[in-house]
Amino acid sequence: MEHGTEEVTRLVIQLAVILAAAKFSGELFERYLRMPAVLGELAAGIAIGPFALGAVDMPAVGALFEAVSDNGEGFVIPVSEGLWAIAQVGSVVLLFTAGLETNLRQFLRYARPATMVAAGGVILPFAFGAAITVLFGFADSFTDTRALFIGAVMTATSIGITVRVLGDLRQLGTPEGVTVLGAAVLDDVLGILTLTVVAAMAATGEFSAGSMGIVAAKTFGFWIALTGIGILLASRVSKLLGSFQVSGAALGLALALAFLAAGLAEAAGLAMIIGAFSIGLALSGTDLAHTLDEPLQAVYAAVVPIFFVVMGMMVDVTSLGGVWAFGLVVTALAVVGKIVGSGVPALIAGFDRKAAWRIGLGMLPRGEVALIMAGVGLSTGILEADLYGVAIIVTIITTALAPPLLTLSYGRPVEETQPVDEPRKPQ
Repeated sequence: MEHGTEEVTRLVIQLAVILAAAKFSGELFERYLRMPAVLGELAAGIAIGPFALGAVDMPAVGALFEAVSDNGEGFVIPVSEGLWAIAQVGSVVLLFTAGLETNLRQFLRYARPATMVAAGGVILPFAFGAAITVLFGFADSFTDTRALFIGAVMTATSIGITVRVLGDLRQLGTPEGVTVLGAAVLDDVLGILTLTVVAAMAATGEFSAGSMGIVAAKTFGFWIALTGIGILLASRVSKLLGSFQVSGAALGLALALAFLAAGLAEAAGLAMIIGAFSIGLALSGTDLAHTLDEPLQAVYAAVVPIFFVVMGMMVDVTSLGGVWAFGLVVTALAVVGKIVGSGVPALIAGFDRKAAWRIGLGMLPRGEVALIMAGVGLSTGILEADLYGVAIIVTIITTALAPPLLTLSYGRPVEETQPVDEPRKPQ
């Protein structure tokens, strides 16, 4: 019992340090460096992790963070099992919130251009990522799960960061803003589906068009079924949860649904985040979504930064020395892949060059979804520490580039941008 108490004591101290580091670093990045707080949280994790300050012995507690977890196959996860579990809870809350904040009707209104932009934003970066991994010798072939995993990470688009920037610019209601948001949602769904297929291939050790098609059909079918059932029952669920008189009941039960959907997805051999996103998307058009807005943001602010800091803690800075060149090449291709892969379909869909450029930039940041994908790859042993570090390099640089470039693309400061009441349809 004493041993268990010591572990819990260490865990709560770790959480205290993580949250403090996340908030101070996030404040520094957002207020003074004019960068998204998520980058500060990631940087905080790298700084206090087991490969940096976390390995330093401290009075009474020793090394606060150290590589102690093993997945049973000789692969070490550089954080404790308890901390890793709490970080996964944060990822579920993150994707549930992203789904809940998605305007499903608005997405459907611009479904055609958004689908074209999303498809281009997945296909080209995925091909670039897989090809360059093989060319640099980190994978044996294009069907190697490491090549496919890097390709999957390249497909991600950060909904949160894109929403934040376009919101500050008051451009969320414009055709390009709506298209970017719709495409970003679809990009993440396609990216998560790709991640699930690759993870299933890694687990079975098989690669064939037939088995890959079965896994993809199973994955897409589960997502469609879960989302469809959720949409059909959404109004009833909203009324039921809204009828509770106990303080916080709606929030607690909504999170219970998110965790249940995440568990069902995991049990079906899929990623937990698919389930969480699906149930959030299903509930996005209900009164419950508005009711949950403020209380859910409080939960988000408390647990989601833990996920980002833990993702940063898993970066072995000592292993990056030999992969910086590869990381920068991958990052350059990640930038080109999104701008060209999403921008050209936008032109075909009827947007002018300036709007297509903005759409390409809006799809640029990899952010939280890329971190989730990379974390899954690292925890399952598909990605080694060096390739995980490459994914972090791509995430940091693309996420840092997108906000200033997108702001500059509108040609005026944020505070001078006028709101747009009605979206203009692409010509």
